[in-house]
Amino acid sequence: MKKNILISSILVAILICSTTEIFGQGCVAIRQFSGIGNAVGQGNVLEKGEWNISSNYRYFKSFRHFRGNHEEPDRIANNTEVINWSHGVDFNVSYAFSERAYGVVSLPFAYNERSSLYEHGRNSRHITYSGGLADMRIGGGYWLLSGEKAKRGNTAIGIGLKIPTGDYNAQSTFYNVGPEGSPEVRPVDQSIQLGDGGWGLIFDAQGIWNLPGNFFLYYDGFYMSNPRNTNGTVTNRSRPSEAIMSVPDQYAFRTGLFKPVTAIHGLGFSLGGRAEGIPIRDLVGESDGFRRPGYIVSVEPGLSYMLGNFTATVTVPVALIRNRTRSLTDIIESTPDNYRHGDAAFADYLINVNLAWRITKKDKGVFNTID
Repeated sequence: MKKNILISSILVAILICSTTEIFGQGCVAIRQFSGIGNAVGQGNVLEKGEWNISSNYRYFKSFRHFRGNHEEPDRIANNTEVINWSHGVDFNVSYAFSERAYGVVSLPFAYNERSSLYEHGRNSRHITYSGGLADMRIGGGYWLLSGEKAKRGNTAIGIGLKIPTGDYNAQSTFYNVGPEGSPEVRPVDQSIQLGDGGWGLIFDAQGIWNLPGNFFLYYDGFYMSNPRNTNGTVTNRSRPSEAIMSVPDQYAFRTGLFKPVTAIHGLGFSLGGRAEGIPIRDLVGESDGFRRPGYIVSVEPGLSYMLGNFTATVTVPVALIRNRTRSLTDIIESTPDNYRHGDAAFADYLINVNLAWRITKKDKGVFNTID
């Protein structure tokens, strides 16, 4: 029984770590980003001196336009919709300094394509691109319980730093926008920029609890505070207040139930929900410039399989609520005769695939023998 509980805990921990992503299904969730918890892996069962190495791939296609929570289907019917295809890969390493304390480093890469009509003189549809290193994260956390107190479950709190390693002025060729309709090289839209140019402070939490019937409750989330106001990257938008890109805060939260399949050793299913988005105003600092605030609420089914110390996890969050809220510039510049409310494109679903390897002390002993 104890072994089964341990295995289930490992599966749930990896399920938690694999998908706390703000790569989040559209223009609102600006870019590939995740909380520190995404790289913790098996942090709640790692012994002192053990490692967890994981890689997470994510994909989405955003194309459905929303203004508030109202969809605008005419955009697709009229072929004026904006389409983003986004791919991201994280390489994560976590290390247990003790039974309760861990450290994390996450190195993300992204490749994005954006097809639009309005960005190319509204005459013909073209695609812009971005790709490369995104904003990396470092941090750590601490499990609140240990020993006998942690048998039924545990919660970890963490803090981390987002480092502006991603290009926040990535550029591509735009057509029909230069003199006499010539092409020009310009910064790509904020939604496919690789970084935001800000140093972010990440507050993170995650937890797992054993419930009756061999179910497990999991939850995790983060809030990333970005104190920098704007980053100097031009948007080429018509409104002067939106001429420069903002550096916004981001957040995400997930919770759900995990159930191991007793008939198939190592297999487990999960079903939960998640919410993620960008606030209208930052907690710290000014909130000038252009941003697309809003949020996505999704139902998130998942499948996990463990073989030895290797685990594979697939989750597919499906959007239930999509809301492009009014931005600060929308609110400030609205008048009784000119109500402003920008729109944004969202995806129907997001695909996450995670592979994780827990390196135990025994594994390290094997490597030392080989050496």
